[in-house]
Amino acid sequence: MGEARERQAEGPDRMTSHTAGAADGAAGLFDVHGRVAVVTGASSGLGEGFTRTLAEAGATVFATARRLDRLEALAKEHDAVVPVACDVTVHDDRCALVERAVRHGDRIDILVNNAGVSGPPQAEDETPEDFHGVLDVNLAAGFHLATAVASSAPEQTDLSIINVSSVVGMVTTAPIGGASYAASKAGILGLTRELAGQWGRRGIRVNAIVPGWFDTEMTDGLFDNERSATWVRRNTLLNRGGRPGEVDGALLFLASAASSYVTGQAIVVDGGWTAR
Repeated sequence: MGEARERQAEGPDRMTSHTAGAADGAAGLFDVHGRVAVVTGASSGLGEGFTRTLAEAGATVFATARRLDRLEALAKEHDAVVPVACDVTVHDDRCALVERAVRHGDRIDILVNNAGVSGPPQAEDETPEDFHGVLDVNLAAGFHLATAVASSAPEQTDLSIINVSSVVGMVTTAPIGGASYAASKAGILGLTRELAGQWGRRGIRVNAIVPGWFDTEMTDGLFDNERSATWVRRNTLLNRGGRPGEVDGALLFLASAASSYVTGQAIVVDGGWTAR
């Protein structure tokens, strides 16, 4: 059903450089009109919010996840959203996703590696299969998708890759978190810096967003339980968890001309959790 939404971006509406928005003054800094974006893990939580934000800012967004019904519901709300069923751990699914997005607009301008899963909170309860499964989704799949998108891009480009990490990858959050989840999210930060270093001369920017505690499927029950909710408030400088949309500004900054000279960085959006 997304085919009708796939229209070729052309003419002056399609930005050819991240710096193009700067020429339009402050109003153009966060403009992504005519750009093609891919967001993984878009069926719920932060990924759904990222999809809405990019679509409302003017991009055509290929929203991907395994739950196609949720993506189709999102696409009914936004004509700029193209729902694509994709398991990011499957090579053929990743290739089909990249080919479809490139076919739409000649190239992909924005990639948001957001898909993720959690593992058991206690290290001794985590089997080798559990550990590798979490790293496969949270870290390896994003790497393989990033390399596929970078390989599809022109030698000189303005591709922006945005990897979604977590405060769990920066500091211990025991008893909440988990060894495999922490390892995968810390790995994202190292991978972000390395890819930024390898691809910077091509004009590819690679950055990370590091969210704190938000009420999503990943943190199911955290804010419904008064004890854990109090724990979040007590350890956050702003004395609360994150609200819907409060990560989206960082995303739009990294996706647009506003961050044309930013790469290899991690933007922490955690209400001051890691500053304490």
